[in-house]
Amino acid sequence: MKNLKLIFVAIIMIASYSLTAQVAVNTDGSSADGSAMLEVKSTTKGFLPPRMTETQRDAISTPATGLIVFCTDCGDNGEAQIYNGTAWTNMIGGAASAGPIPIPNVTSSTGKIWMDRNLGASQVATSSTDSDSYGDLYQWGRAADGHESRTSNTTATLATSDTPGHGDFIINSSDWRNPQNDNLWQGVSGINNPCPSGYRLPTEAEWTAEKATWGVGADNAAGAFASPLKLPVAGSRSYSNGSLDDVGAYGFYWSSTVDGAFSRGLAFGSSSAGMGSVYRAFGFSVRCIKD
Repeated sequence: MKNLKLIFVAIIMIASYSLTAQVAVNTDGSSADGSAMLEVKSTTKGFLPPRMTETQRDAISTPATGLIVFCTDCGDNGEAQIYNGTAWTNMIGGAASAGPIPIPNVTSSTGKIWMDRNLGASQVATSSTDSDSYGDLYQWGRAADGHESRTSNTTATLATSDTPGHGDFIINSSDWRNPQNDNLWQGVSGINNPCPSGYRLPTEAEWTAEKATWGVGADNAAGAFASPLKLPVAGSRSYSNGSLDDVGAYGFYWSSTVDGAFSRGLAFGSSSAGMGSVYRAFGFSVRCIKD
């Protein structure tokens, strides 16, 4: 009889385990989907896999097929990866990125290292009017939130914080933000710095030094393109209505330097080049310099 009771208890325990082997992690008490051993349910939080560097990932001994990690220094901004039994692969398809992608750069005549193209451009300029080299047009101090696209929508509603929460180009005011914030874009760790890691907006002094290397009589668009930076005449975007202006005729480039209620920018055309104080709601090109 004693043995019979033990057998009966064992059967109950086995049955209980088989009924609860599927696990649901949630707050509503619901069970896991019938096809899943584990289901995580939430409408307010996500699933966070192990985060590690490429070196730490490669130190995993005999990773199991299907093992998932997030490689923090793979690709441009990190990458979710899965081991397929032979190699690590990108979870959205294709081979896993091996470490950060190098930033294409060029050393200028001042000895400074710059990106070799404007932010948003697909290539280095092949001419002063090469449209593929124009890139995006940023309002001073804004992050890359979509507003920089030449075809982004516009709105007349000013932002009240450093992050407007949308990708519209803000018009009808001298600044897109109210109140103004002079602390934006200041240095490589500056608020809203749109440049890649290790890069930042150049200062007015750095632009001035760069322009001085273009040579006597080359203070113009021709000198800008002939320089190692290959600066094109990418135009600007109007602060008043968001229209594109002077594309193919003038180049306008932001610096990080603030001048009262304005910010300083470099402008050049067919016969001149210089720095000036500009409304921050204008859309100008951004060329990043290495810190």
